[in-house]
Amino acid sequence: MSKATFDPTLYNKSNNIPFNQVLDKHLSRRNFVKSGLGLSAMTAFASVGLTACGSDSASSPKPITPVTPLLPTKSSAKLNFTSVAGSRLDAVVVPEGYMAQVLAPWGTPLNAKAAPWKSDGSNTADDQANSVGMHHDGMHFFPLNEAGDDGLLCINHEYIDEDALHPNGQTFDPASGLRTIVDEVRKEINAHGVSVVRIKLMNNQWEVVNNDNHNRRFTGATVMDVSGPLAYSSLLETRYSPDGSQTRGTLNNCGNGYTPWGTYLTCEENWPGYFANRSSLTADQSRIGISKTSTRYGWDDLAGHDEERLDEFARFDVTPKGLSAQYDYRNEANGHGYIVEIDPYNATSRAVKRTALGRFRHEGCTFGKLTVGKPVIFYSGHDSQFEYLYKFVSAAVWDEQDANSTNRLQTGDKYMDEGILYVAKFNENGGGTWLPLTLDSQTTDGKTLSNTFASLADMILNTAGAADLVGATPMDRPEWCAVDPFTGSVYLTLTNNSKRTEANPANPRLNNNFGHIIRWDEGEKDTEFTWDIFVFGAPSDANADTNLSGLTDLNQFASPDGLAFDQRGILWVQTDNGAKEVAEDTNDQMLAIVPSTLTDSQEKQLGVTADNQMELKRFFVGPNDCEVTGFAISPDYTSIFANIQHPGNWPYSSNAAEPTPTGTKLRPRAATVVIRKLDGKEVAV
Repeated sequence: MSKATFDPTLYNKSNNIPFNQVLDKHLSRRNFVKSGLGLSAMTAFASVGLTACGSDSASSPKPITPVTPLLPTKSSAKLNFTSVAGSRLDAVVVPEGYMAQVLAPWGTPLNAKAAPWKSDGSNTADDQANSVGMHHDGMHFFPLNEAGDDGLLCINHEYIDEDALHPNGQTFDPASGLRTIVDEVRKEINAHGVSVVRIKLMNNQWEVVNNDNHNRRFTGATVMDVSGPLAYSSLLETRYSPDGSQTRGTLNNCGNGYTPWGTYLTCEENWPGYFANRSSLTADQSRIGISKTSTRYGWDDLAGHDEERLDEFARFDVTPKGLSAQYDYRNEANGHGYIVEIDPYNATSRAVKRTALGRFRHEGCTFGKLTVGKPVIFYSGHDSQFEYLYKFVSAAVWDEQDANSTNRLQTGDKYMDEGILYVAKFNENGGGTWLPLTLDSQTTDGKTLSNTFASLADMILNTAGAADLVGATPMDRPEWCAVDPFTGSVYLTLTNNSKRTEANPANPRLNNNFGHIIRWDEGEKDTEFTWDIFVFGAPSDANADTNLSGLTDLNQFASPDGLAFDQRGILWVQTDNGAKEVAEDTNDQMLAIVPSTLTDSQEKQLGVTADNQMELKRFFVGPNDCEVTGFAISPDYTSIFANIQHPGNWPYSSNAAEPTPTGTKLRPRAATVVIRKLDGKEVAV
């Protein structure tokens, strides 16, 4: 995620018991802190299958679904590479015998409407609307053939670097201090969102297929449909969409997911900063962090400009101004904060905002292990300090025929518009409860949510406020989730929390600068789970009370962020390091581990401990100043795709591992890096 410009402790005013207090009691009960051996996870419920996490029919090829039945309960994958050393270079580092290629950097044209990227910054807003966006983040690869050497890469674009986008600086009125150039602001809006890019493997190199019919952009201005509880409600009525059926744009697209039926899920994370209500904040605006004074980039400065079209800039000012919501944009922000579904195979389809999965600062959306005849489950974290973990359980049960649906967004309607949203409460005994967010759910004061919210739509609008009331556990920045394809165990990165002053079992360390990864298994009921901690981030030279997992120089990490399993059972961990103790030794990185092979003599799953920590290997290091984020892999496992966000002075060439020469100053470009073995065989094993 981008570095937040808000103080999240201002928004969660609940007195809910924080995760660190729960974890502290949990650790005391199990005496793990004194032993310094890390935490042993609960036995995976392998026999209890986790259920998985307006439409146009497509004429394009059917998706090649990555979801296949897996009978073994343990991965057979063995990591067959030497852990790379930490690095502080303007270049990436990969293991010996591998290559790293720069692919689809910011500004790459997708069609003939866009001029090639220009290093002087003279590309226009229209160029940007038809080119790859800025600051790559979450992504997924959708194959177009059985071989997997031709496919669609969906890439999130989280935010912008104003200095890189405008090398000569933004333009402001010297008297008022307001933005003045329409094309500058439109270019910024168009640099946000999602890119769908067709790529092909040619002569051992991946190439962008320019002018392909699948190539398209979703920007901060693209019209999108709304589905679920908030669709057509008065809470979404605006001057642009009086019936509350549509909204414009997707913003701050950080984590991602995909569905079993072949669609892409992009997640709106730190979107509140793009809006301002200069009047009295509503309850949901106060809870989520809408500003009373200014917007993040000042786009609303151009409201009323002669060149403004359809209130394209005015809409970011959500101050009530008209007689009702149909005459202003007081509800514009209500159309943001959701999981957005995109059909990459159908270039004529609209994106759909799935409101039933909650409205908050979404970080990732991952479906659980699919079981025919059982509901589909999606997990999502709220990426802020002291926020919560959520899951959505569909009302419809999984039909394996839907994996081959040709009307994919209609299938999304089936599984993502009706169901129950839950929020997690972690208990000190290693158990947990999923608390339902329904109007009849009990609150901690003995009332029900219906005493606070008038309707389901009203409650979804303030999902975090509802979670406060039922007693959810505040966590250390819940980010990406990943589900082990063999055991069904679910993993969650808790990136860090420097403001934590009280511990609980699930968040055990005060002033948690290094973060950790938690793991749980669903119970027989939708409301039950068991949990433990899989690994603690830490510097290698920290004492045993901090370096609980016994990390060394070859795998030390901090601030785990991106998280993904491939179907071989390898867990890929990416970092967004904010801890100087680790950052002094290495840039952000990507590590690999096979969790289901870490078992004791009773075949119980273990976390990473001082005894087995060398099974956690550093596979990749990014260039200076970057965040390593976003993970995708080709179906034959020969190509890994990872994103480099906000690099400092990179890339120098198409070889991502070529250092920028000393004294050379580049205009930095976020990009995807493709990692392959020189012999073309499967990576990592």
